[in-house]
Amino acid sequence: MHQIKLAITGVASFVAEPISIDEWANEFKVPDRQQEGKYLDGKMVEKILGIKSKSWAPDVFKDPQVVVNTTKEALRKAKLDAREVDAAIIVTCSPFMVQLDQDAFLLYKEIGLNDNIVPILLGAGCAGFARAVALAAQMKGKNILLISYSLSSLYTQTPVYKDNSLHPLGKSLWMSAALFSDGVSAVVLKKTEEVSGYSFYSRDSLQFGEEAGFDDPLIHYYGSGAWDPPGTEKCEALSCFAMAGPRIKEYYIKGMTLNHRQLLALQPDYLNKVKKIYTHQASPALTNAFLDTLIKEHGISRDKMGINVVKYGNLVSTSTIKLLDDDMAAGVLAPGDSICISVVGAGPERGAFIIPVVPAA
Repeated sequence: MHQIKLAITGVASFVAEPISIDEWANEFKVPDRQQEGKYLDGKMVEKILGIKSKSWAPDVFKDPQVVVNTTKEALRKAKLDAREVDAAIIVTCSPFMVQLDQDAFLLYKEIGLNDNIVPILLGAGCAGFARAVALAAQMKGKNILLISYSLSSLYTQTPVYKDNSLHPLGKSLWMSAALFSDGVSAVVLKKTEEVSGYSFYSRDSLQFGEEAGFDDPLIHYYGSGAWDPPGTEKCEALSCFAMAGPRIKEYYIKGMTLNHRQLLALQPDYLNKVKKIYTHQASPALTNAFLDTLIKEHGISRDKMGINVVKYGNLVSTSTIKLLDDDMAAGVLAPGDSICISVVGAGPERGAFIIPVVPAA
């Protein structure tokens, strides 16, 4: 836990126009395990997961230009030239190219970053921005660029998400395809002279609150590494984002609660001091359960919280930044207002930060 000297000067995000979960179900065709030859309809998918629509556009997100354009928009809002960026961090668990950080090399070039900017690609999921901000707070550069994207449709439209007997969590793989969505976001950070907020991060591997360390990665993606490399028998079947449902629920509720307690320890009145609170949009049930508890215990307005998972699905690390971007576009935030982002994700990992939004003059 530590104080930070950072401010947000530019934000941009892009998600596809949501398609209804019924349309998605008709296109994806999730096998109904209760009725051979039948498929789950949108009504059943919505009943199970709670989402009504999602950002799902493989034809759009297969082109890296969507990431480049979104990033350039964030730089434009920050009134910053790409060559003025001192450091850049990419956050994604679904890269275009999986080895040697080639996404970073490609995107840095297309964005126009100087050749001395060291490629940094964090293979992070839903808590990626907490990890990135914790890292950015330790950097010396003045202008730091954060880029995040989820290419869920490109990864999960394959047959192994529908019928997979080799993966230990194979029967529930279709839920990953249904829940996770496509999205891109970028944030420009600027170092400030004075302390501006707070940031903390934890892997919870040695200790999880008062308990022993948490021992489940939450998302089980076993294939494509040295243990099951491409070309081997099990590689394809194990190369999937499989959700460990009960453990995710356990980690989300307790992890978000621990984040809240740590925020209170750092700034006891943070719930009233910040303009908006953005929590990870894991699923409608989990997100609402945590927010309802905050509201009940502290008497804060629901308007202070953002939620978009019902409309867009789980946008991974972009979920909170999309909420922030929408609020900025709607004029909800005034220059200098502080916001709080609190997230948990696969790893496991969690973290939060309080930071001011100071649009470039």
